[in-house]
Formats: sequence, structure tokens, C-alpha cells
Amino acid sequence: MTTVDFEPLTVAVPLWEEPPGVFRVGKSRVLLELVLRAFQRGETPEGIVRSYRSLQLADVYAVISHYLANPAPFDEYLRQCDEEAEAVRRKLESAGMTNRVSKEELQARSRAKGLIP
Repeated sequence: MTTVDFEPLTVAVPLWEEPPGVFRVGKSRVLLELVLRAFQRGETPEGIVRSYRSLQLADVYAVISHYLANPAPFDEYLRQCDEEAEAVRRKLESAGMTNRVSKEELQARSRAKGLIP
């Protein structure tokens, strides 16, 4: 029997930061939290790439592999994203800028303006 010696494989996590504190995957502008949340909902890497066509499959696999190997920093990042989103939501509500319009109402408005059939 022949044995094969593989060299250790090191894969860089394909993330970049723009603006500061906001991470994006690969060479795309897709947010890290969108990829991780999709994976947490049960999406496969292939499904995530279908949803965000600017992503590369290898980049999604690299991010998910790193997340699975060491989830703590990613979970902390997601927690911070959730806190920031909640703060923005509260600010918009206090300014009276969230009227909670349903999808159906938006479609009806668009039909009335002739924007959709």
C-alpha cells in the first residue's frame, strides 16, 4: 500500500473590512453576517452562492470552515451587528420613520402608480 504525504493546507479567510467594522466576503461586497446567517438557517454554501452571485464558492466554504472551527469571534461579531441594528431600529421608531407598511400595501401602491402590473 502506498501512502501519500500531503503538505499542511492553510487557507486564508477571505474577508475584507469596508467601512471599518463591517466585514465582507471574498472580493464581493456581500456582508459576512448575511453569509453566516444564511448558513445558520440551514443554507448550503452552494445555496448561498446562488443567492449572492458575486460570491465565490471557495470563499464561502473558507468562511464557514473557519466559523465552524472557531465560532466565538464570529458569534461576537454577529451579536454586535444585532445590537447595532436594534439601535438603528429604535432610533427610526423614535423619529416616527417606521410605519410598518405591509408587502401587500407596497404592491398596491406600486400598482396604483403603474409601476407594476
